[in-house]
Amino acid sequence: MSFEAIKQLTEQVKANIGRVIVGKEEVVDLLLIGLITSGHVLLEDVPGTGKTLLAKSLAKSLALTFRRIQFTPDLLPSDLSGIHFYNQKISEFEFRAGPLFTHLLLADEINRATPRTQSSLLECMEERQISIDGETKQLERPFMVIATQNPVENQGTFPLPEAQLDRFLFKIKMGYPTTEEGLQLLKRFKDQDPLSQLEPVADIAVIQKAQQAFAAVKVTDDVLQYILQIVEQTRKRDEVSVGVSPRGSQALLRASQVHAILRGRDFVTPDDVKAMAKPVLAHRLAIRGMQRSANQADSIIDDIIRLTAVPAEAGVSVR
Repeated sequence: MSFEAIKQLTEQVKANIGRVIVGKEEVVDLLLIGLITSGHVLLEDVPGTGKTLLAKSLAKSLALTFRRIQFTPDLLPSDLSGIHFYNQKISEFEFRAGPLFTHLLLADEINRATPRTQSSLLECMEERQISIDGETKQLERPFMVIATQNPVENQGTFPLPEAQLDRFLFKIKMGYPTTEEGLQLLKRFKDQDPLSQLEPVADIAVIQKAQQAFAAVKVTDDVLQYILQIVEQTRKRDEVSVGVSPRGSQALLRASQVHAILRGRDFVTPDDVKAMAKPVLAHRLAIRGMQRSANQADSIIDDIIRLTAVPAEAGVSVR
């Protein structure tokens, strides 16, 4: 699959989602980058900003199977993965698949589930497989988790541990619509639900091809060094107790490659890295001496980008 075909695919999907979602072009871009890189996305914002509607629109635009789970404190790992049950008609145990067996999973208010249930997502998010009663079952690709959490309400929630946050490629804020966008939203949903009329513009096979093709985007050694310097600086900051892991540096590379495709290039520039740095890295920082602050983490990444020397874009050795 050519890079131009991937770019055209993302533009078609964005236009289709735009029939339902007003604005939020940058958020849709990040979701598509996450899907193409086989990454997962954490959407953090107050209720009613369109997080669920956006996830459903993405699934319908690409003919992906979609499941939504409302995370609650009494949710068990088996409620996600499924169970083996005894079928009396055939006198045998059968497996009843849980909602994890889908293409796009919306984990709504993920921080309301207990750490035990949250941890049950680690294997499927990283390895695209689930271990149940000693048996490993593979998940169909593409598989993507879009999780949501409310940043305001803390009562009855369990903060996501660093290991869980590190599995998410991006952490994104939806934000409120502007006055003009709010007016368009009211007019669009006044007489009908545009989501019910949304038709797919691509299929699963196309997404699978895009997931295999994006890795061929060229990256110079200088840009690779630039990524490493940014990541290593997160580990040296006094206000950071835990910096970005090697998984985070790989995530930044992959996201930068797809961002380059979306900008019509077959090579990564430092600007691609800068554009992806905050959504990829900020949520991976553990701030010392205080509760995790998204704004402070963003400021740290901005400061690191400002202080890190930008390499010349004309490199010779490419990946």
